[in-house]
Amino acid sequence: MLKILFALVFLTPLCFMRGMWWMVQCSLFLVTFLFMFSTVFGVFFGNLGYFLGCDVISFGLIMLSFWICVLMITASESVHRFGAYHGFFLFMVLILLVLLFCTFSTTNLFMFYLFFEGSLIPTLFLILGWGYQPERLQAGVYLLFYTLLASLPLLVGIFYIYQESSSLFFPLLVLQSGSHLMFYLCMIMAFLVKMPMFLVHLWLPKAHVEAPVSGSMILAGVLLKLGGYGLLRVFKILVVSGLAFNFVWVGISLVGGVLVSLICLRQSDLKALIAYSSVAHMGIVLGGLMTMTYWGFCGSFTLMIAHGLCSSGLFCLANICYERLGSRSLFINKGMMNFMPSMALWWFLLSSCNMAAPPSLNLLSEISLLNSLVGWSWVTMVMLAFLSFFSAAYTLYLYSYSQHGKIYSGIYACSMGYTREYLLLFLHWVPLNLLILKSEPLMLWL
Repeated sequence: MLKILFALVFLTPLCFMRGMWWMVQCSLFLVTFLFMFSTVFGVFFGNLGYFLGCDVISFGLIMLSFWICVLMITASESVHRFGAYHGFFLFMVLILLVLLFCTFSTTNLFMFYLFFEGSLIPTLFLILGWGYQPERLQAGVYLLFYTLLASLPLLVGIFYIYQESSSLFFPLLVLQSGSHLMFYLCMIMAFLVKMPMFLVHLWLPKAHVEAPVSGSMILAGVLLKLGGYGLLRVFKILVVSGLAFNFVWVGISLVGGVLVSLICLRQSDLKALIAYSSVAHMGIVLGGLMTMTYWGFCGSFTLMIAHGLCSSGLFCLANICYERLGSRSLFINKGMMNFMPSMALWWFLLSSCNMAAPPSLNLLSEISLLNSLVGWSWVTMVMLAFLSFFSAAYTLYLYSYSQHGKIYSGIYACSMGYTREYLLLFLHWVPLNLLILKSEPLMLWL
């Protein structure tokens, strides 16, 4: 694991050299494949070092981080084209990747907390530095305060665990006997805000709408998964408390998912619609996690990977339209099929993945999440039915509204997609649909 870390750190000087934009991107691709093959084809899966290690959950999320960061550089070509401090931009992406890599591969709870908080800073810089509207300052403050406020109790909880069991090494964490409400809330609140759970989700649509395409991709692709990853790790010690209190979160996340889906149906902003849809998806992930069943854990992990690829691809599509028309409004982005007929195919493919159509990975994960929730209590069927219906409804609304209809008369020119953009969408879509053929690592890891 350290060799990958060194490779990333030594890439940083390249960022500031002239004409090295695509070189950095290609090097990151190389490091991604090196990491993938060293783990999959190695003798031992663990890759354990003194403070870094990698199990199946970590492996999936580290691969996702690498993949999304490479595609971020591919998508942000306009930063390079207009020379908008592109060296510093690459540097930010690399620092973010290093922090995410450390977050997912560390074996110590305190180190995890450190990197978990650290990944906030480069994201904030991406939003403040390369965002589009002046409101990005407000969005940055929202992001910072929501996350920091909820995660300070987590630090206290970690110190308490260390005092009790004098170790923070993941495999050595002991089950807390008895259900302590305060300790339980301290340990999971930070992750619920990061997920984001309904009621504390307000920072997410704001941050998404103001962020540049790369910021949106990394937010939807990886940063929302930090919450789920944290929960998967801490629930090992919170089983007793979980059995006592988890029903509250299941209720909030399912009802919240339905309400957010209704909010999606009246959005006029492409990015806001996709951002709210990811709140609805993370609601069902949270519901599955909170049932604390085998199906729920596997399904939520799989949906985290699937949603990361799918949502990120949709943000790329929204950005492609934004670069052509200078607007994210659905009233202006109408009839895109006339301008970019081949892009309509990608809109269709990624939208169908978003509503969990076969053969996408979303389908596999949603089936297993439905299983876990209905097995936990059949009352959840009501909300799940609404959730599934509305998620199909707002995805169809997004697709049909942006592709069909009469073209906005104010448009004077529009170019077709570049090869780079088709490659970018292809690299989002292919893993999303091919991973279902090899889904054992995703579903059989406990």
